[in-house]
Amino acid sequence: MGDIAVAFEQIKERLLKEGLFDSENKRKIPSFPKKIAVITSPTGAAVQDILSILDRRNPLCKIVLCPVSVQGESAVPEMLDALNRVYSLSDVDLIIIGRGGGSIEDLWAFNSEELARKIYESPIPVISAVGHETDFTICDFVADVRASTPSHAAELAVPDGNKLSFDVFALSRTLITKLNVKYQLSLAKYDAVMNRRVLSYPLSLLEYLHP
Repeated sequence: MGDIAVAFEQIKERLLKEGLFDSENKRKIPSFPKKIAVITSPTGAAVQDILSILDRRNPLCKIVLCPVSVQGESAVPEMLDALNRVYSLSDVDLIIIGRGGGSIEDLWAFNSEELARKIYESPIPVISAVGHETDFTICDFVADVRASTPSHAAELAVPDGNKLSFDVFALSRTLITKLNVKYQLSLAKYDAVMNRRVLSYPLSLLEYLHP
């Protein structure tokens, strides 16, 4: 555990000095992504949570699932390959990369310096969602947004469709009310003008000018 902690701090310090964690390099997550790439294990609970929440909140959003190993010797190469494939796509708006919880050894692939640099090079905004709320990895620091859990990543990725529908309905009611008030005021002004004696009896103006 001591060796792992030392290695973690060495990688973190090196990338920090190079500016890979700088806040000015962080990109904003798109408000309404049309297509999201999800890079994670196809068998873990994380992928089910992510897909379920994305579908519930915004079923119109398309998902590109990139199944990879998330621990073991093959994990980093597979995730690097998945990122390269996603980078080659022209219509992906957002990437979620991560996994569910585990020990520090289980999560170690996400402390890979090579993987962190690949994420930093991403032309697409990246959400890192590794482990639980108390878990931190190098990928979390270099990604554009760090989610506390995979479920949280899905919530950050897309707006809640039900809430949007309610907000649009509320705005439409407000707009209708304001337009009605404006119409009534305009109608009152029109009636006031049309009820003037000079309009009802235009000859009265001549009588006033030439008594």
